[in-house]
Amino acid sequence: MHIPSYARDSIRAAVLRNVPTSRQAGGLDCCLCDKPFGEDLASVPLGPTPTSGLFACRPCLTRSVAQARQARDAALAQGAERARAESAYWMPVRERHVARLTSVRQAGEAVAKLARSGDTAAIRIAWLLVSLESAYTWVPEAPEPPAAVDRKDPEMENEAFHLDLAMITAREAVAERLAYHLINEGHPEEPKMCEEFECPEDCSGRHDSTHIDCGPDAIFDDLAEHGVTIEQPEHDPVLPRLAVLCRKTRAEQEHSPLPDFEEQAAAVLAHLGIAAEDTDALVSAAAVGLVADAWRDGPLNAIHADDNGPNDGETFAQSVDLYRRARAALMAARNDGPEALLAFVAVASDKDLPWAGGSRFALRSMSDGVPGFVQHVNDQVWFTTKVMRERGWRAALLHRAASAALKAPAQFGMPRWPSVVASAMERLALLDRSGAPEALADLAAVETSLLEAPDQLGAAALDWISRQALLGWCAP
Repeated sequence: MHIPSYARDSIRAAVLRNVPTSRQAGGLDCCLCDKPFGEDLASVPLGPTPTSGLFACRPCLTRSVAQARQARDAALAQGAERARAESAYWMPVRERHVARLTSVRQAGEAVAKLARSGDTAAIRIAWLLVSLESAYTWVPEAPEPPAAVDRKDPEMENEAFHLDLAMITAREAVAERLAYHLINEGHPEEPKMCEEFECPEDCSGRHDSTHIDCGPDAIFDDLAEHGVTIEQPEHDPVLPRLAVLCRKTRAEQEHSPLPDFEEQAAAVLAHLGIAAEDTDALVSAAAVGLVADAWRDGPLNAIHADDNGPNDGETFAQSVDLYRRARAALMAARNDGPEALLAFVAVASDKDLPWAGGSRFALRSMSDGVPGFVQHVNDQVWFTTKVMRERGWRAALLHRAASAALKAPAQFGMPRWPSVVASAMERLALLDRSGAPEALADLAAVETSLLEAPDQLGAAALDWISRQALLGWCAP
């Protein structure tokens, strides 16, 4: 007789309610009704084996299973009712919290916009930031969902994340506006500093961040006057083209660099099979370039080389995940502005986030190099936002796409990637994969994953592939 799993515990509890008699232990009497087994009453073993343990008769077990089923159904009904009640309570609470996050985020975006416009008085901008910070402080902690509700709430988490980004953007915009407001108010019109800044003749004496450039070393001298001493970094040699630009007049700089750059970048991309007019292909290449410049190249070299650092497969998987995020951020920046790139920065420089591909590595585990790495990511993305503000969205894409064409022409996201995968699959089919990760057993599935989402193969499989040099790819 089959005893359903939901009835086993209740039957066991009934059996063990009393100490079995010698006849029950000997399999002569039913352990539930204590009637003797015979021709009219067959025994059903309850275990632990078919020939030892306790036995019960079929009528008792049938009745016990029916009772257990009724108890289970009643519990399910009660659980469903409780879940409905908890859900009915939770949804308004959740919606109020999301609405609060949304409203404060929208307020932060509005403050940033007003700070940049220059139409609102500086004192009003300052008070707007104070009131915005108060609203942000009063945003309550995320409410805890009841047990019957899924604890993961992507919408609420996403809205909280975008609120934090909006606050960062608002603070930066207000800080820039107030800093230059104080500088301008502290000097009369046509101040002497115009000579220092080599301002044009028609300068009004009012300056902002696009007019003032103190050079890379002024901050260290200024801090020294306040008793703060910081060792100055060594400068890289000036590139010849940059030296030429530095000697040009402002008028020459305004008319020459961008057209030249756009034409040169478009030519490089066309040579590698990327049409600069194809927005989709241009964004993909720019995303590859952004990941290469801001994340993969530079301080990550030392982190990867460390004994506790990520292996090739973990680095490969994370680069693919960041490529998708960079691509999404660049697309969002077309309509939302350069601030959309902060979403990429937040993930690329997250110290606690485990890397993609099922990796357990996180930057927090490293004792050295992480601050420099995070600063490098921020600096590189800041440069792209600056190009985007001053030259436009397409110019920023061309800059990073050209970098990808030179640094990573055969990476995932570039036109040559399918041919790289095809060559790798031919070689992979000839290798002994007896010791390879299980994810590499099905070659057709491996090829599909490499073409569409290599990180889904997992960091272990990608590390095995990297060690065989199948893709011609190596970690930085």
